[in-house]
Parts: sequence; C-alpha cells; structure tokens
Amino acid sequence: MIAIVDYRAGNLTSVKKALDRVGAESFVTADPEAITVAEKIVLPGVGHFAATEVLRSSGMSSAIADAIRREVPFLGICVGMQWLFETSEEAPETRGLGLFPGQCEHFPLAVKSPHVGWNDLTRERPSLLLAGVPQSSFVYFTHTYRAPVGPGSVAQCEYGGTFSAAVERGRVFGVQFHPEKSGEIGLTILRNFYELPC
Repeated sequence: MIAIVDYRAGNLTSVKKALDRVGAESFVTADPEAITVAEKIVLPGVGHFAATEVLRSSGMSSAIADAIRREVPFLGICVGMQWLFETSEEAPETRGLGLFPGQCEHFPLAVKSPHVGWNDLTRERPSLLLAGVPQSSFVYFTHTYRAPVGPGSVAQCEYGGTFSAAVERGRVFGVQFHPEKSGEIGLTILRNFYELPC
C-alpha cells in the first residue's frame, strides 16, 4: 500500500486517481502511524513551501524520515520534492528534510513566473524512476520556485536557467513536475515507482 501524505497542500485526488490507473493500491493519510507502516510513500504538493511546516508539527516529518532510513521508497511531487532540500526562499524559516543540498529559489524576473505548462526533460544519468522515459519527454509543470542542480539530479529542465526537474538518491525520488497531469509519460513514472520492490 502507498501512503499519500495529506498536509493540506497536495493535489491528493489527482495523485490517487493516477496511482489507481497504474494498478497501485493507495490511501490518503495525515496519520504518522499510518505512514510508519506504509510500503511506499508519496508526498504531493501544490502551494506554499510553508505548508510543509504541518509535516513537522504533526509528527509526519519524523515518520517519513524514519521510513526513509528503513529504505521505504519515497516520492515527492512539486513542493513535495522541494521539501527534500534544505529550505526555500519562499519560506526561509521553514526547514526542509535536507536530503539534497541547497535552497530552492524563485525564477529570475526575466521570465514569466509561475512556470506553467509543458516542458521537456534532459536526462542526466540512469534513473530507476525515469526508466523507459525517452530523452526530451514533455511533462507538465506549475511552480514559482525551482530546486538547484546538484549531485542528486537525474533530469533537468531549462526555463530562465537550468533547474532540477527530477532527483534520486537511493530509494528517495522527487519530481518538480506533476506526473499525475503528464499523460502517459507521467503514468510510466508512477508505474516505475509502484513497481519498485519493497
């Protein structure tokens, strides 16, 4: 079973429907105990980075961190991916999980923000999450802040400069785009996550 974490900022219904389409059993929860026993975890996100403070205050952050230590597969989507970094300019007083180094930053003023729509991915290295996803595949983005390129980046995107579109470290994965809104490519990515061995 895949736990879809509810911290009042996620696109929960769309994510659950997409997981249903690839045959995954999933449930939405805000209960740290339910997260503790889940076989996989998805942290969706739409909205402000400060919303992730709910994860800490509710005990869900600790439950997720413990699951990651036990190598439970984890997927962060959009703000859920940004939470894997140290912090964000959007809410510098709110700490992320810090599994990837750096701070998420606002797009430069030279480009329209938020970045909304379809854009192509540049694959940087082999990835379990992106297996079967061709180079330059188009996926759907909607975000105002972007994650830096670093050692965990497996795919990048160009919009006002280069940013991390997907990150991977062991059994921890993150995507800045919305696989649940990215057609067959998005379903391939969610299917890859679902089919990872527990």
